[in-house]
Amino acid sequence: MEEMNWSEISIHTTNEAIEPVSNLLQEFGAGGVVIEDPSDLEKYSARFGEIYDLDPSNYPKDGVIVKAYLPESSATPEVIKEIEASVTSLTDYGIDIGYNEITVKAIREEDWANSWKKYYKPVKISEKITIAPTWEDYEADTPGELVIEMDPGMAFGTGTHPTTALSMQALEKYIKDGDAVLDVGAGSGILSVGAVLLGAAYVHAFDLDEIAVKSTRNNARLNGVEDRVKAEENNLLEGVTQEADVIVANILAEIIVKFPNDAFSLLKPGGYFITSGIIEGKKDLVRNSLEEAGFEIVETTNMKDWVSYTARRPLQEDE
Repeated sequence: MEEMNWSEISIHTTNEAIEPVSNLLQEFGAGGVVIEDPSDLEKYSARFGEIYDLDPSNYPKDGVIVKAYLPESSATPEVIKEIEASVTSLTDYGIDIGYNEITVKAIREEDWANSWKKYYKPVKISEKITIAPTWEDYEADTPGELVIEMDPGMAFGTGTHPTTALSMQALEKYIKDGDAVLDVGAGSGILSVGAVLLGAAYVHAFDLDEIAVKSTRNNARLNGVEDRVKAEENNLLEGVTQEADVIVANILAEIIVKFPNDAFSLLKPGGYFITSGIIEGKKDLVRNSLEEAGFEIVETTNMKDWVSYTARRPLQEDE
């Protein structure tokens, strides 16, 4: 069999643009993305975020670099131009794309796996949860520690991004044993798997991207929770009738504001809507839309430039 060579496409952009840029790259057929964020080298806080063996020389001085891998035959100059134009058009949505510099480098088949695996190391992202990539031999080393094995595969989200950590910390705090959970924009399924490990009876996970749905199923299987995580393609909560105790959405602020009313109507009274993926500059937009839908904000948490709100549907409408 002829060996396959890859093109490594690096886009120097901003924290805010990570998810939309990652999604664009997947639409162009990228086999997984790598995020080089210099702030990953710092600890998330005094208690979380032990990151093992990351090499500062792999990271940019400022901004972030999103890397994707396309088969060499697909990464034609025309395609690279199209990617550049698509990233540039994100400014139409008010997203700051920073430098928007694109570089392309050829990678041989045998170097491909290691060229992105070196970025993924075990990371403790909440009091109980540690994320470990499948190829690392990691054993829980503290009582009560829960290890989620992840194969980042093709979908965005390895668990090390602050928005994922904020979401998981909120799930850990608000999930009760036996809860029904909806995960909107599941990505690689990390929050779905985490919710079950933290006690949820089952999780219904939704994503528009079929690659994300497959990735969520795969990661649920890897962690032995496939019978309690149901993943399917869906646009946000459109057409969903499943009542929930907790809804989690780790997606862009601009998307969160599209469905607070749907979330409110599907939550049981007293249920929680955990929202993350909110860049500092968009936090008021989200807060206002949550309050207008009838939610009360019970907790606001921050990490770096990111904000997460936990909102609660009141027990009675006049509470």
